[in-house]
Amino acid sequence: MNALHDVALAVSDAPAPTRPQTTPETAPYLLGDLLADYLTRLGIEVAFGIPGGSIEPVLDALARSDRRGGIRPVIARHETGAAFMADGYARETGKLGVCFATAGPGATNMITGVATAFENDIPLLVLTAQTNLETMGRKAAQESSCTSVNTVGMFEFCTAYNSLVSHPEQFEPKLISAILAALRERKPTHLSLPRDVAKKVSPQRGPSVDLLQLLRSQHGTDPDAVDRLTKALRGSTRPVFLLGDGCDGYIEDILPVIQFLRAEIIASAHSPGLLDARTPNYRGVFGFGGHHTATQLLREPDVDSIVAIGCLFDEFSTSNWNSELLLNEKMIQVDSRAANFATAPRARLHILGDVGEIFRGVRARLGAVAPVAEKHPAASAAASSDSGLEGLLDDATHWRSDSVPVKPQRVMHDLGELFPPGTKFFSDSGNSLTWSVHYLFPQFRKRVSSGGQESQAHWSKPGTAQLIPIMKFAPTGWAIGATVGAALANRDDAMVCITGDGSFLMNGQELTVAKEQGLNTVFVILNDSALGMVRHGQRLGGAEQVGANIPFVDFAALARAMGVEAFTITRPEELAQLNIDAMCRKGGPTLIDIRIDRDEVPPISLRVAALHAKRA
Repeated sequence: MNALHDVALAVSDAPAPTRPQTTPETAPYLLGDLLADYLTRLGIEVAFGIPGGSIEPVLDALARSDRRGGIRPVIARHETGAAFMADGYARETGKLGVCFATAGPGATNMITGVATAFENDIPLLVLTAQTNLETMGRKAAQESSCTSVNTVGMFEFCTAYNSLVSHPEQFEPKLISAILAALRERKPTHLSLPRDVAKKVSPQRGPSVDLLQLLRSQHGTDPDAVDRLTKALRGSTRPVFLLGDGCDGYIEDILPVIQFLRAEIIASAHSPGLLDARTPNYRGVFGFGGHHTATQLLREPDVDSIVAIGCLFDEFSTSNWNSELLLNEKMIQVDSRAANFATAPRARLHILGDVGEIFRGVRARLGAVAPVAEKHPAASAAASSDSGLEGLLDDATHWRSDSVPVKPQRVMHDLGELFPPGTKFFSDSGNSLTWSVHYLFPQFRKRVSSGGQESQAHWSKPGTAQLIPIMKFAPTGWAIGATVGAALANRDDAMVCITGDGSFLMNGQELTVAKEQGLNTVFVILNDSALGMVRHGQRLGGAEQVGANIPFVDFAALARAMGVEAFTITRPEELAQLNIDAMCRKGGPTLIDIRIDRDEVPPISLRVAALHAKRA
């Protein structure tokens, strides 16, 4: 394991030293305890990481906090997995995710997970260790100071705040700065803690600043901006609403406005599971892995407004920065993140503020006038039914195919049907992502029998994403750790990880954390003995077909070796025969190894076109 104890601290078989008896009131209150108390007051229950000699004072403080009922440590199997878990925890709770690592390789192992959070606007507090101050520059074991492998320098490019705490007096102000920056900018921040500094006695017993009060202080939304948006919507004859990940939590505020305007809806590739796909006037996902119906809608010449809410316009979500369909003067951009406006400078209107507050204001203003006249006939054409979903798909025949090997399209359809409403699906990088974005439609509403007929009940999780794909930095194996972190944050809903065999071979060891913590998690492996996106991308792009095949692995047997219940699926009907409800309630993980048809081509043509656009 990379998190080695410092050589100078190793005590091998020496007996443990005798410590004087203390009580919580008389025990020294160290800077590590101050850290734990700040995080506990923010309502953060867990911190994810790997132990090691230099980070030991922080781990000790977390252990003491756990005994007091405060924040506790959860030990991952790799530092990248710890960062992915903190990412999933932050997404599920809206709180700060916390991860920690020891000096040297512990810190460098964590960087990929931190960079992923940085690119996806996930707030993390990243704590890494340094060797004792007096050893810096003297080639201490795992030294990573500015005169060695400079880990603070490495984190500079993937954090919003990044600092070495070189003196005890710096600790509290730098901790406060890091926490505020992470939560206000929705980015990771990093503190590097020398072992001896973390062990120093705190100058006061307990936090001196009420961070919750500071975080509650917000600037209100500009009423003039709400008026401008309302005027633009009233004047639009055929508006289309594009919902991005910044809509998470605000759907109940946005939908009444959309319904009042009888507008059509598409989802960003970053947020395919934010809205029930059976919602009237829903036209699918635009972007990577998306639907032709969304693209066709934006091609309609009489679409005069594209109201983009909470969207970052990167390669995946814009179909390779398509200015003909999206990044043009038709756009009205609404966002709480000012930085996102830089990605769509041609939009004719930019509205900055709290998304929920903005649309509550628009709703009130629109409600004061007569309803808007009937919009374009296409806006009311689609029925709110399961049969309407097939119209979104590029190939609906394989969605219900009984072929063997199992079609991945069929797998995605069945996952959406079999798992209960409220299930969260985390989709990994690779073919897992494109198959799920295009073919997986989670159940948002509970079906209730009424007089022999089915009727739709209320939203299971209003405005909360049910399908969470990894975009932007898109590391392989992210979903495995993120699923564990989300499950620790929410033990009521089932959490499903959709991943591939290549991804699981990179980060599958985190399955043992789900086992250890007794989490209601299901890990679905699309097993095709290949790095699927690489394999199909090479074929579609005319590249050399090299490096994509991997040896066959029996993942069910591997899971059982970890003490995890597992199933192998070789025929499509076998998935429906599993007791899914029991899996979601049993208090432990399950692995499902599905042998899929490796020759089915995923919807990745846009990505391949972007990679080869400048080929001579």
